[in-house]
Amino acid sequence: MQPRNTARKLAAEELFEYAVKYLGIRACSTEELRSRLRLRAARASDVEPSIERLKSVGYLNDERFAENFAANRVSNEGFGRMRVLRDLRARRVPGTLAEKAVEQALEGSTESEMIDAFIARRLPSMAGARAIDDQRELARAYRRLSRAGFSPGAILAALKRVAARPEEIEEPADEEPTEGT
Repeated sequence: MQPRNTARKLAAEELFEYAVKYLGIRACSTEELRSRLRLRAARASDVEPSIERLKSVGYLNDERFAENFAANRVSNEGFGRMRVLRDLRARRVPGTLAEKAVEQALEGSTESEMIDAFIARRLPSMAGARAIDDQRELARAYRRLSRAGFSPGAILAALKRVAARPEEIEEPADEEPTEGT
């Protein structure tokens, strides 16, 4: 079996050019780019000067990245606070910066409105005027809304509005808080 082809290691100027091309294809946080550059650098000492140069010319800006990412996840994907925060942390955005970006993206909208919009867009079978009687469909909707980053209380309130028997809806017993949210 042949060894897997590894990418050629890059000198300082090539590393910078690689980073510019990569940022042209995909926006990323400083830490994401730093780890990618470490894999491609011929010398580890070339990574930080490339990062600093990218920052100085305005190609790399964590604050701008976090704001754009959070705004996109909220407006285009319809995700809630917890999901957007989790996604930003996965993209290695510092915690306080992620919090600030999410607060800015959510400004002016209530969680209830966001859940209703998510249901209308992503769960069209529930968006109709009919009351939902199927407990499995309600449970499936609860899981989808939970994965989308909405709080359990707001999800339950929304499901009670569309359920045929809202008095039977109660918080699932196996619900555990997600670590880091």
